[in-house]
Amino acid sequence: MRTVGVEEELLVVDGDGRPVPLGPDALTVAARRGEGEDAAEHDRADREDEEPDAASAAHLMPELKAQQIELGTAVCPTLDQVDAELRFWRGRAQAAAASVGAHVAALATSPVAVEPVPTQGERYGRMLDAFALTAREMLTCGCHVHVSVADEDEGIAVLDRIRIWLPVLTALTANSPFWQGADSGYASFRSQAWNRWPSAGPNEVFADAASYHRLVDDVLATETVLDTGMVYFDARLSDTWPTVEVRSADVALRVEDAVTLAGVVRGLVETAARDTDPPPEVPARILRLAAWRAGRSGMTGDLVHPRTGRPAPAADVLGDLLEHVRPALADAGDDQRVSEGIAAILRRGTGADLQRRIHAATGGDLTAVVRSAVEITTAQATASRTG
Repeated sequence: MRTVGVEEELLVVDGDGRPVPLGPDALTVAARRGEGEDAAEHDRADREDEEPDAASAAHLMPELKAQQIELGTAVCPTLDQVDAELRFWRGRAQAAAASVGAHVAALATSPVAVEPVPTQGERYGRMLDAFALTAREMLTCGCHVHVSVADEDEGIAVLDRIRIWLPVLTALTANSPFWQGADSGYASFRSQAWNRWPSAGPNEVFADAASYHRLVDDVLATETVLDTGMVYFDARLSDTWPTVEVRSADVALRVEDAVTLAGVVRGLVETAARDTDPPPEVPARILRLAAWRAGRSGMTGDLVHPRTGRPAPAADVLGDLLEHVRPALADAGDDQRVSEGIAAILRRGTGADLQRRIHAATGGDLTAVVRSAVEITTAQATASRTG
C-alpha cells in the first residue's frame, strides 16, 4: 500500500482573531519546554538516538511569515493514521502557540487585514529581496500531500496523469474567501495569490524523468528562483523523499476534509500508476484556466471538467473524480471513508462556505470568522495520536 504524508500551514492569531508574528517564538518556547517528549516517545522505535524535542523539531516548523506554523505528519500507511497524526500535530501546534498567548487557525488566508511579518533567516531574507511585493504580501496556508512512488519513472507517469485533476482539489478544499479584510469574491484566494510566484502552476506532460529534470534545471538556470525548494509546481517529485508531492490545496479547516484530500490524492496516484494509456495532452494553459475557475467558485459553481475541457457542475466533476479513483480506493480500504468525506463536503460546504456563513450571521465580523476557525481547529486537536 502506498504511504501518505501531509503538511499543513496554520495561521497564528491572538484572542481577537488577528494574526500575530509569534510563530517562531512559539516554536522556541515549545522546544525549551520539551514539547516533543510525547512525540519522541511515540516515535521511539524510529528515533531512539534523538533528543527529546527532536520529533517536534521535525514535525513543527517555521514558515515564510512569522504569523505561521507549519506541521508535518509522519509517513502513514492508513487514513486512520493520517487522521490521528493531523489531530496530534495540530494539538502540538496549538500548545506551542498557547505558550506565547496565541492560537492556531486552519485558515488558508487571514480574513482580517494584516501586515505580514517575515520570519528571520538568510533564505527568507533573500526571498524578500528577490520577489519584493509578492513576497512581502504573501501570507497563505496550503496543504501538501506526499504519496510514495516506486521510482522517478513511476513518479513522472503519475505527474503526467494526475495534472488534469489538480484544479478539482483546489475547489474541494477551498478555505480562503477573504483577503485583507474584504471578501475577495473567490472561494480560494490563496490559489490566486500563490500563483504570483513565477514558478507556480501546472506543467505540460513530461513523458520521462529526464524531461522533468531538464525543466527544473532550466528554471534554476534563469536565476529567477533561489533553489529547488522554490520550484512551486502544482505537483512535483520530492527532492527528499521517494514521493509525488501534490500542492494545489488550501489548508482544510476540518481534519476530516484533510483526510479526505489525502485519500483522494493517494487514489489518484495509484490510479495513474496503474494506467497504461498515454496521458491526456491537455495544454497547461487550459489547466491554468481550470485552476482559476476552481479558485473562483470552489464547489458552488461550474468547474472545467478535466476530461472535456467544458464547464460542468462541481458536484458532477467531483463525482467523476470519485469514480475515476474508486478501484484504487477500494483496494486501499479507503472507498467508504473518502466517499463519505466527499458527500459531507457537498452537503455542508467547504471551509470557504462556512467562513462566509459566519461572516453573514455576525453582521460582517471578520474576527468572529477567525475565532470560529480557532474553535474548530483546536477542538479537533488531540494530545495523542490515539485520542
